[in-house]
Amino acid sequence: MTSAVDASASGAAMMAHWQEAGVPCSARWRSEAGLMPPARMLPVDDSLSADAAYKLACEGTTLLWRGDYHNARQLLQALARRVDRKRARAGATPLESFHLHRQAQGRRANILSKLVLPLDADYRVPLRRAPDVSAACFEAYGASGGASLVSLRELQGLIGAHQWRSKGVMVKALSAAIHPHYGVFAPIRGEYVDLVAEAPLPATTLAFDIGTGSGVLAAVLARRGVARVVATDQDPRALACAGENLARLGLAQQVTLLEGDLFPAGQAPLIVCNPPWLPAKPASAIEYAVYDPDSRMLRGFLDGLAEHLAPGGEGWLIISDLAEHLGLRSRETLLEWIAAANLRVLGRLDVKPTHKKALASGDTLAAARAAEVTSLWRLGVAG
Repeated sequence: MTSAVDASASGAAMMAHWQEAGVPCSARWRSEAGLMPPARMLPVDDSLSADAAYKLACEGTTLLWRGDYHNARQLLQALARRVDRKRARAGATPLESFHLHRQAQGRRANILSKLVLPLDADYRVPLRRAPDVSAACFEAYGASGGASLVSLRELQGLIGAHQWRSKGVMVKALSAAIHPHYGVFAPIRGEYVDLVAEAPLPATTLAFDIGTGSGVLAAVLARRGVARVVATDQDPRALACAGENLARLGLAQQVTLLEGDLFPAGQAPLIVCNPPWLPAKPASAIEYAVYDPDSRMLRGFLDGLAEHLAPGGEGWLIISDLAEHLGLRSRETLLEWIAAANLRVLGRLDVKPTHKKALASGDTLAAARAAEVTSLWRLGVAG
């Protein structure tokens, strides 16, 4: 084993640099989390113990794996067990527990990202017993552009996303599956989809779906008989994902997809938005589906809704109250934002989540999740 010394970003692609057997090496650095190329990288193999690997990772050394692929997976699991030994502080408030949880998640992600694998120009992993990951990598990264390095943790995420995309997520309201792409929020929590499927429609002529993601809510509205749906998103991955799903469901003629932030031009009698539910800073681009920094999307939707609602129309805000139970945002604040946007509450449909985390008892945020309610707020223009 020989040590590596430095990394830098150059040109359009970030490059990692290291030395191996005294020879300078370089490869493209891939990180969907936006991590910079490693400053110190050490080629290692199956002879490295989990304790030694953990010590090196905690010290900031990236481990470039040259051994057996399945041994790398076992090492990653061993590193995770060592990271997870640290217990949450007893007696913390829900807000403190949330911030401690996020800090622990960040530390965990940082340490586990230190185990890195090579990818050939054809997305082949040149290690013993490595699976074929080319399709998963191509779906996430597109054309290769040459040899590269990627953390095993990210590669596992790509593999999992490819499996979800191939298998799909069954949506009861559609009696069909939605196939999420890598980096696009999957409709695993079906309760919010059911609310949109059950709420009384104010009209069936036109609807806007703001931040469509996988296209699931646009599809539900189209299946319910809305003649035309205009669905927006600012993420090209989401628009590609929604386009494929709508085509697969035979709804492409009813739904128009537009790249943009929040509202399309014009007015509609129904405008639907399911913004990220937690007002916190995302640690990576993928987390923007969960975390809405400073409630930007939520407030943008509320502030622009009155202008884009047709007379007598309704805006449907689908959101969980988990942020309230965590102390991140109060119900009073949400109601103040609604009133300040010249809106009034016409009604609300509530449902209790049934996902696994809501039923878990050992999680540090278990009490907040157990109390969580997902709501569809029916909003109209106040004056």
